[in-house]
Amino acid sequence: MQLVVARIGRAHGIKGEVTVEVRTDEPELRLAPGAVLATEPASAGPLTIETGRVHSGRLLLRFEGVRDRNGAEALRNTLLIAEVDPEERPEEPDEYYDHQLMDLDVVLADGTGIGRITEISHLPSQDLFIVERPDGSEVMIPFVEEIVTEIDLAGQRAVIDPPPGLVDDRAEIASQREADAEDGN
Repeated sequence: MQLVVARIGRAHGIKGEVTVEVRTDEPELRLAPGAVLATEPASAGPLTIETGRVHSGRLLLRFEGVRDRNGAEALRNTLLIAEVDPEERPEEPDEYYDHQLMDLDVVLADGTGIGRITEISHLPSQDLFIVERPDGSEVMIPFVEEIVTEIDLAGQRAVIDPPPGLVDDRAEIASQREADAEDGN
């Protein structure tokens, strides 16, 4: 099975290094020197990691055969894809690979169905489940433990406890002042 583990960013310096947006919880395993990665677009690879280092909080990689800024810049926005055994699981029990979460049914604690996970969006601050509802509309569910209370892979479901207004139109009024403003007081 193939998993996207990073996206190449801009060139760094003049010797072929690139910044990467890491999309794996195991960069030390997936993005280590010597790793051979497929690419999207396929014409850019495969790429073999020659060196890696962290600079100012960003991971910088250099690939075999890429020796200058022009070569590095030509790889910009290329996705790096690792071949992973489909039975492999992350080390931590509360971590999941995207392929494990795709197509899970999303339900409330009482079993009420919300929809099905069709996409996972990886944002800098948190991950989001993109959930398709039965009517075809979509709702975004932050993948945080306060909202996603259980992932049941055997049962193929994600149990959520959403705040008011996240999956329905019944948002709570945040303060009495807002309520008074609506009443015209």
